Amino acid sequence: MPLEAALRKPVLDPIGERVIRLNNRYRHHGAVSVLEHALKDADLGRIALVSSFGAESVVLLHLISIMDQSLPVVFIDTQMLFPETLEYQSMLADKLGLTDIRRIRATDAALALDDPDGTLHQFNTDACCTLRKTVPLENALKDFDAWITGRKRYQGQTRADIEFFEEEDATGRIKINPLTHWGREDLEEYMVENRLPRHPLVAKGYPSIGCAPCTTPVKPGEDPRAGRWRGSQKTECGIHFIGGRAVRGPVAVELASTSGERKE
Repeated sequence: MPLEAALRKPVLDPIGERVIRLNNRYRHHGAVSVLEHALKDADLGRIALVSSFGAESVVLLHLISIMDQSLPVVFIDTQMLFPETLEYQSMLADKLGLTDIRRIRATDAALALDDPDGTLHQFNTDACCTLRKTVPLENALKDFDAWITGRKRYQGQTRADIEFFEEEDATGRIKINPLTHWGREDLEEYMVENRLPRHPLVAKGYPSIGCAPCTTPVKPGEDPRAGRWRGSQKTECGIHFIGGRAVRGPVAVELASTSGERKE
């Protein structure tokens, strides 16, 4: 690590101790309050937001634009995204005034070695996600102590018990999940009240949006993530870690909000 970066790196207590303190400290806070305080909390160090600019991403991006437009926003360009996602990303960054969008991707050398013809996703989706998402993100987050995600408890059994703050053993980073208690209706209400633009594919039946080859429309009554890796057991791309392992499981804002369960 360069000397300048080492001097900037804060000295932090062990990650497990900090996660316990943070969850106790903000246990009775609401999503907006958790995010606002997290951006200033010394126990979290250097923070970035990781965003897919997908169907629900605009909520967190809008909150960040209110609180700190200069916060680094990491956007993983797998080079297999829908054209609509790329257009949406560019439009939102401009509309919300976000000044530090970091667009990351796999290196040309890695792609040439592991997926020279762009067909890896057809026979090994896990390897493709590792190549195009997990490794580039891990490299991008090396300079950060914590990162903000949009994960929520309602999104599936493997996420049913997530807390506001989680430990990543293998990386020494903390994952911040400010929207963990929000449901689909809370997200919808927030987007309507704040007149936020939707991802154009949502209106075409895509409530969850990933890479174009691995995402299909969802029929009425299906789980919102049913269109991700349809026909396989895969439900997570692998960028989320628990215990050091990748987990693959099935209005005008009032910044002083302290509701522990949902937005007031």
